[in-house]
Amino acid sequence: MRIISVNVNGIHAAVQRGLLSWLQAQNADVICLQDTRASAVELDDPAYQLDGYFLYACDGEIPEQGGVAIYSRLQPKAVIMGLGFESADRYGRYLQADFDKLSIATLLMPSGQDGDESLNQKFKFMDDFTHYLDKQRRKRREYIYCGSLYVAHQKLDVKNWRDCQQSPGFLAPERAWLDEVFGNLGYVDALREVNREGDLYSWWPDTEQGEMLNLGWRFDYQILTSGLRRFVRNARLSRQPRFSRHAPLIVDYDWMLSV
Repeated sequence: MRIISVNVNGIHAAVQRGLLSWLQAQNADVICLQDTRASAVELDDPAYQLDGYFLYACDGEIPEQGGVAIYSRLQPKAVIMGLGFESADRYGRYLQADFDKLSIATLLMPSGQDGDESLNQKFKFMDDFTHYLDKQRRKRREYIYCGSLYVAHQKLDVKNWRDCQQSPGFLAPERAWLDEVFGNLGYVDALREVNREGDLYSWWPDTEQGEMLNLGWRFDYQILTSGLRRFVRNARLSRQPRFSRHAPLIVDYDWMLSV
């Protein structure tokens, strides 16, 4: 089973850059998109369909903000929108597809990069989502959360980490939250399960220097329930081609998706 996750920073621009033709060639079972900035009605247009895939989309009160989508080769048994708390559901930040014994979700967290109000919204989201994750781990099924989190977890997840400690995305409370998710809550970071190398980034500042000097951050994850740990076969961040400021995260699992 192959799952691809990518924050597209607006699906309209990403499609113009060739996103769909690239995805069509990747042989993925499930594709999770974040930050579509499009309404579910817009994505019904044939221009956004992938041959051989079902498409599900979730938008917020303002379609140009947030939004997530899932392409799936198999038709899920159920599709769930929202997390039940305002900071997620108002902006269309969560969509989940249920299969046999496995649920796959796409998740877009607030970036926290637009001032104090944005950062406070992010912290509120983290707190609410922690309670959600705590409840979910008690269920008798496995979960994969394809999340664009805007948090770099460890020093090796950001270039020049010493200079970034006062920047949203690498603040001590943000990193402590991921410590909790991957520690006490027992979830698994799919990429780090199979690859401990540095310079593996999924987001770059929108500057020529940022790209040229690889001043990246690892903001994008596939978060797994512990029962999936042994099924991660390989994982990689595809730096080129890029369709937004984020790189696609591709993970292969020794798991046969079924309904």
